[in-house]
Formats: sequence, structure tokens, C-alpha cells
Amino acid sequence: MKFITEEDFMQVCDSNALSVISQSSEENKTRAEAYAIEEISSYLRSRYDMQKAFSMQGNDRNALLVMYTTDIILYHLVAWLPKKIGFEIRETRYNAAIDWCVKVQNGKSSPELPVITNDKGEQTGGTVRTGGQKKNNYYW
Repeated sequence: MKFITEEDFMQVCDSNALSVISQSSEENKTRAEAYAIEEISSYLRSRYDMQKAFSMQGNDRNALLVMYTTDIILYHLVAWLPKKIGFEIRETRYNAAIDWCVKVQNGKSSPELPVITNDKGEQTGGTVRTGGQKKNNYYW
């Protein structure tokens, strides 16, 4: 796992639940992280440079992005467990993560994430120009 560390899991999950979930193979953890990153990116990539956001390490990462990514990873890992142990809390936190993504997508929340820029460094993603030209008057 690249973006999320083992310590990040401890922030949103107690050690007992983490030990049960950690019985999943490393491949499953890597796959769940890829699912979570793509799921979040699908909501936010029109406005933010998600490759850049998910390539950050340590304290440079956005704290909310780390938390919600971890929640989505745990949701997918718990869904693969027999009898889906602890699924209710994971589902609640998963829904909260998706709600946050929708708020960001709709512009109701503005996380500090790298915006999409062009070659000149100007912001290009997520902006909409409104208005038009001056009205023509054809009376002579």
C-alpha cells in the first residue's frame, strides 16, 4: 500500500478490529486501496489533480482524504470477511466518505487538494465561465 500506512488505520479503527481485518492478504489490502483511490478520484478528478494528491506522503497528505480513503479501504476489506464482522460501522463510515466526495464534487466543501493546472500553471479544472457578450442592438 502506498498512500495509506498501517498507522492511518489505527486512527479510524481499533486494534482488535484491525487485527481481524489484517488477516486479509496483502494483495487484498493493495486491491482495496486501489478501489478506494479510484472511487474517490472518480468524484474529484474533474476539479482536482488526484494523481498528485494520492502521490503525497507523510504530513503533506490531506488529513480528510487520508481518513476517508482509509474508511473506504476498510469497508471493502470487511465486505470480504466471513459474516461481514463489524460491517455496520464500516458501512456508516463508508457512506460518510461518499457524502464528503459528493459535497466536494458539488462545491459545498473545498479541501486543500492540488487543483488541475495547464502548462502555464493556470487552474483549468472545475471552473465554469458564465455570462456572455454585450447585447447587440440593431436599431439604426
